[in-house]
Amino acid sequence: MPKAKDTCEIVYVNQVQVKRVQKLMPDLATINQVTEIFASLSDPTRARVLFALSKAELCVCDVATLLGMSVSAVSHQLRVLRHLGLVKYRKEGRMAYYSLDDEHASALLAQALEHVTHEHAPLARRTHTVRT
Repeated sequence: MPKAKDTCEIVYVNQVQVKRVQKLMPDLATINQVTEIFASLSDPTRARVLFALSKAELCVCDVATLLGMSVSAVSHQLRVLRHLGLVKYRKEGRMAYYSLDDEHASALLAQALEHVTHEHAPLARRTHTVRT
């Protein structure tokens, strides 16, 4: 079997680099919160909701119409995103308007979109998504 070209051919651990990076690593609770956010963004519906809200403040009915979904289904997705601190809402009379919670949510989405549309991005060259 041929050796992989993308791995080391010998085992050598750069202890200085390992210790430096180890000191910078967030604790496990923080990493778990980060993975929850990325997991939520792995759902195409939630990603579409975030994209829509990055362009305008919208009520649940607006988002449902925009995505061709039921109000109930969109409400569920908005609750998930709100729980993660990615979106917020405000009441105006009987209406609830949603928007991105802060610039971090907008930046996350913008960076992901920029990454996948970049000409050298691996995802841009794929014809299908591989899940492991």
